[in-house]
Amino acid sequence: MPNQDTISKRIRETRRQLGLSQAQLARPELSDSYISLIESGSRTPTPSVLKLIATKLGCSVDYLLHGVATDQVTEIRNGIETARSLLEKGAREAAREQYEKMLSNPNIARMPELRAEGEYGLALATEACGRLDDAIGILVGLRERQADTLTDELRIASALALSRCYRDRGDVEAAIDVAEQEIARMGETGWTDHLIELGSTLLSSYYGRGDLLRAQQLAAELLAAAEKLGTPRAIIAANWNAAHLAEAIGQFEEALTLIDRAWAERSNYDDLRNKARLRVAYAQLRLRIRPDEAEECRGQLLKAEHELRETAASSLDLADCLLSLARAEVELGNAEQAVDYGRKALEANAGASSELQAEIEVLRGQAYLMLGRIQEATAAIESAMDVLAGEPQNKMTAETWLGVAAVLQGTGDNEGSKLAYQRAMECSGV
Repeated sequence: MPNQDTISKRIRETRRQLGLSQAQLARPELSDSYISLIESGSRTPTPSVLKLIATKLGCSVDYLLHGVATDQVTEIRNGIETARSLLEKGAREAAREQYEKMLSNPNIARMPELRAEGEYGLALATEACGRLDDAIGILVGLRERQADTLTDELRIASALALSRCYRDRGDVEAAIDVAEQEIARMGETGWTDHLIELGSTLLSSYYGRGDLLRAQQLAAELLAAAEKLGTPRAIIAANWNAAHLAEAIGQFEEALTLIDRAWAERSNYDDLRNKARLRVAYAQLRLRIRPDEAEECRGQLLKAEHELRETAASSLDLADCLLSLARAEVELGNAEQAVDYGRKALEANAGASSELQAEIEVLRGQAYLMLGRIQEATAAIESAMDVLAGEPQNKMTAETWLGVAAVLQGTGDNEGSKLAYQRAMECSGV
């Protein structure tokens, strides 16, 4: 809400410009003293009173609130809505350009709520383009500049996006810090859909750091809160991430039960991007636990690929889906197709996530090995090792190092395989 002193000043100045007294502005609907209190900033007009005063002054409510004419406010609102629509349809770059255009309008500086909405949208569009560092910069700036004026919903949403970007960039500690601080700040009001989604992102970061005990504690809390709320968003978020954790600690049947619980709610879910990402997660988990279902999983992943291209999903989401398609083809014995999907995954990632790049290279190494193309398998694994050398030691990098060890052993490089296995143990804290 705009500053009351600014609104009072605009009412007073506009009245004087028109040559009206406070009594003339007030009567017959209001009292002279009421107008005096409003103009001094001692009383905040209700929306109906503000509309009445605007009508009497021959201006718009938007002008009294923001100092901007209604047509200018409408132009910015419509422009932001156009950007949002472009992003939801998968036109990521066009959406980013449209958000930037709206944010360059000098009038938006007078409308902090619209500016915050525009900056948040720009961050999502920038993330969707795979530019994680830029998206992080936008979100940090938004949260610092408007720390005291963000709505609760936008505060949590921006924290979730920032935590997710940090996590996907490989900075797990920063991801955890953002999420923990926001949950501590907002958690006193009790769990909501938005907080459970943020908590689920935190859960995935705990898992990535290898902090399984804390992850299990949070997962239990989130699952209980989600069932109590009973909303599709909460149930999907909590069960989805708890499923990945259950798989990580070897509770495979529990993992399948949890992902099935999330999957059962998908028809009640209106977030198209996350709906597509859930399809990927569902297929990924089943593929890893029940590789004999690879053909069915491939079908789900092909649907997800189409959905991701038609929604606000990021290029990293697409790369992750393509990587899973490559895995499905490996399980089905289709090494050439796996190599092709691996190439497409690398193109979609474009180096945005080094962790994902390493995973893709390991998969390509496996596929080349299946084809007997040892030189290309070795080149892919060397590329993966170059990336992993600069990555933090955590559970995620440990799993990738294990993949490196397996491929090196297949190429006959037993010494290299042994060293890669040792790196995996170091990353696991063993």
